Amino acid sequence: MTENNGMGSRAFGSLGPHCSFLGLQTEEADFDDAGAVIIPVPYDGTTTFRSGTREGPRAILNASRELELFDEETCTEVYREGLFTMPELPVNILSPRAMVQDVRDACEFVIGSGKFPVLLGGEHLLSLGMVEALAAKYPDLTILHLDAHSDLREEYQGSPYSNACIMRRAFDHARLVQVGIRSLTREEFDFIRERRIPCFFAYELHRKPALWESVPDAVGRGNVYISIDLDGFDPSIMPAVGTPEPGGLGWYETLAMLRTVIGQANIVGLDIMELLPVPPDTASEFFAARLLYKLLSYIFVDKGQVSC
Repeated sequence: MTENNGMGSRAFGSLGPHCSFLGLQTEEADFDDAGAVIIPVPYDGTTTFRSGTREGPRAILNASRELELFDEETCTEVYREGLFTMPELPVNILSPRAMVQDVRDACEFVIGSGKFPVLLGGEHLLSLGMVEALAAKYPDLTILHLDAHSDLREEYQGSPYSNACIMRRAFDHARLVQVGIRSLTREEFDFIRERRIPCFFAYELHRKPALWESVPDAVGRGNVYISIDLDGFDPSIMPAVGTPEPGGLGWYETLAMLRTVIGQANIVGLDIMELLPVPPDTASEFFAARLLYKLLSYIFVDKGQVSC
């Protein structure tokens, strides 16, 4: 970041030019002209089963350097819209809530600059900072949440600020639609029913594929934030996560649903969270990098329409 960004050295460390998304070093990576700004946050302070998602953002950025810039589905090259990568957000060890606030500050700076915010995590709790910032700007915000876990616990291990509680906290700020859920407590299940949260369980989508067509209707046509925990996908195609659950989402049907949502709604931000790199296997980080590029292609230059 340059000195005139208003954030100062307190907020951002040094990522290095080699870690920009797609390896961009041209005018397409300039902040002033960027359509989207990517915020990498290497934090996993509340993970409990397997730590290591702090390595996820850097792994995704490194893998992205090998992607082809042409998208064959949309016949577009979205990098031309300008994709700026911020330096990694420094880890705040004071508390998970303080880390969420730092993410919120970064997101507020991005949206205040008229840019589209993209969060790369790191653990899913970080998404709360994005939700808080966007909900302040868009009071009618809807979260489209893809995940294996509902993350609707009131607290976990004595703390309300845990990756197991992210959507319970986010629900205080925005409407919620969940897709791919297949691991939750009885209390979370009851909360979904009592609050009438549209929830498309993974088993239902597998048994009744036509149900995919109901997801965009549930999301609606308003302001939407897309939040993706990568363990929402089946571990056969996304094994590099901390808590893999069998029976997850597939690549093409998920993209088709997201493209439809993007075509009808106003997407105001997105995140891709919880990659836990497992070297030497690199398939998962390429998956995450391609997923981000696909979504940006849909949002900026495709608008959910058939282009080829």
